[in-house]
Amino acid sequence: MQNESGAEVARMLNKVPAVTLAFWAVKIMATTVGETAADFLNANLGLGLGGTSAVMAALLVVALGLQFRARRYVPWVYWLVVVLVSVVGTLITDNLTDHFGIPLALTTGLFAATLAVTFFTWYATEGTLSVHRIDSTWREAFYWAAILFTFALGTAAGDWVAETLKLGYMVSALLFGVVIAVIAVAHYGFGLNAVLSFWAAYILTRPLGASLGDLLAQPVGSGGLGLGTVGTSAVFLATILTLVGTMTAAHRLALRELPATDGDQA
Repeated sequence: MQNESGAEVARMLNKVPAVTLAFWAVKIMATTVGETAADFLNANLGLGLGGTSAVMAALLVVALGLQFRARRYVPWVYWLVVVLVSVVGTLITDNLTDHFGIPLALTTGLFAATLAVTFFTWYATEGTLSVHRIDSTWREAFYWAAILFTFALGTAAGDWVAETLKLGYMVSALLFGVVIAVIAVAHYGFGLNAVLSFWAAYILTRPLGASLGDLLAQPVGSGGLGLGTVGTSAVFLATILTLVGTMTAAHRLALRELPATDGDQA
């Protein structure tokens, strides 16, 4: 980017993790936690939608500050931001729907358009949408803006399919899961563009995770399995911590194997 010196960009390593099976597993569970945690804070703790939104937005700003200050990928910081973005993305959609009465079909279209503008601006500015080159402040800013809008879009699309179209949580989860599988087959079997495949799957894992969260947490009478928001959040958070811990250990091992350079010791 024109506003950053070549030396600064050179010192900043890629700030996001490799796209592996563990990446997708944690991403889907973070999405589920975002759905259930937002419901828990809103209803169980009595913060209300406005109070929950303010608290989570403040926490997200702090986490993003840590993420942007880092010069390389730090697993626990990165995934903390993802979880908080998931919660805030959910709350943005909930506020538009519950406070302003905007239909889910309209918010789905609104966030799809906003995300498209973000991608267009990102590509026009940087010449790439690749997540393998998040190595400058501007690229990282575009990256997190896109992530936020994918969560908001996924929440709106998932709720629209499950609730407005009345397909239910289980059918919605299966539907989004099948579409993601089709994208995977198209990419690995037929050479669908990697960047397009990644972002399409990333968007769709949001409604998949949200539908799974609702399926597990909602009462049986409402089409769920009745585990509750506390139980569902606890199980998925424990799993996320385990996977992130494993990825952190692997990342540290990989850093030890890299040759050290001045100003960028592992």
